[in-house]
Amino acid sequence: MTNTRPVRGSEERKKDVLARLAEEVDIWVASAAGDGTPYLVPLAFQWDGTDIWLCTRLTNPTGRNLRDGGRTRLALGHTRDVVLVDGDVTTLSVGDVPTEAIEGFAAKCGWDPRNSGPAYGWFRVRPTAVEAWYEEPELSGRHLMRDGLWVV
Repeated sequence: MTNTRPVRGSEERKKDVLARLAEEVDIWVASAAGDGTPYLVPLAFQWDGTDIWLCTRLTNPTGRNLRDGGRTRLALGHTRDVVLVDGDVTTLSVGDVPTEAIEGFAAKCGWDPRNSGPAYGWFRVRPTAVEAWYEEPELSGRHLMRDGLWVV
């Protein structure tokens, strides 16, 4: 397959990333256990313009890893249209999550975790790095955020 798309500039890539974060419902969540065992699962998410909000059981491997490790890598897209987000994770109880984040999550994802009981924890992912590219021609310039600051 040959890429026929023109190479996007940094501003266009950032715009595309922000649109995908606002519109897509699920994101791939990578985490690792203390012994290094990797986990990769899709989870529903909410982007509030600053943070990515996830919700899952505190007792499953992903919940434990996010809570204990405090870092994650998130991914949108397929292998020819990639968005990677590295982030710091803060684990919160439902009472500590802004109401706007919960209600936005419920509206976007069609599921309100407040109705699922106390086994669920909330995870705020504060992005520290963002990369985006269409295939090989866009590898150069793929870094849109570093050290938590947009570079575009």
